Formats: sequence, C-alpha cells, structure tokens
Amino acid sequence: MTIEDLRNICKNLKGVTEDIKWEYDLCFNVGGKMFLVTAPESVPTGASFKVPDESFEEISALPGFMPAPYLARHKWVHVDDINRVKKKDWQKFIEDSYALVAGKLPARVKKELGII
Repeated sequence: MTIEDLRNICKNLKGVTEDIKWEYDLCFNVGGKMFLVTAPESVPTGASFKVPDESFEEISALPGFMPAPYLARHKWVHVDDINRVKKKDWQKFIEDSYALVAGKLPARVKKELGII
C-alpha cells in the first residue's frame, strides 16, 4: 500500500477533501471533519482512523495497531505501517471511518455534500 492507494480510496467517497495539519500530517476529511490521518514523511508510513465503538478493542489488539494517541477516546486506532493492511481491508476501514464521521454531520452539510 502507498499513500496514493489510500488517497484513491478516499477520493472515491463523496465530499472528501484533503489537507495538511500539524505541519506534516496528510488528513482526509468529510464536511471539515477528519476520518483518516497519515504521516507520509515517516518511515514506515502509519495511519490513524475512526472505528466503530464495538470494534475498538479488537482492532487495537491487532499486530501493529494501537489506540491512536490523542484520539483514542473518540475510538480512533493507529497502525504503525500501512503495509500491514491489505487493500481490501483498507477499503473497509476507510469506508467505515468515513461513514462514522459523515453520519454525525448536520443534515444540511450532508445534503450539500450529496451524502443524503
């Protein structure tokens, strides 16, 4: 997996934007809210994303995964190397994170983005 692979998965979702936060983290957002954060300059490249509450402990316990620093209380996990995860699994993780974040957006914003 590469940052471009992750970017392609994210960009196929409605209303996704990307920006740089904290000087070097590449963030993918929907409605101004982050759903995937990567650190393209780090080696290996890691990433953090939101997971369903009921899956948080299970996913955090996978090899290379851990509760995401600063975001674990919001049920975000961090994987230390994006290559630990197969593309089809990334697709699911990203779509789930996107849905969780987009689901909490105000109805007006969802409508503007074409989500509803």
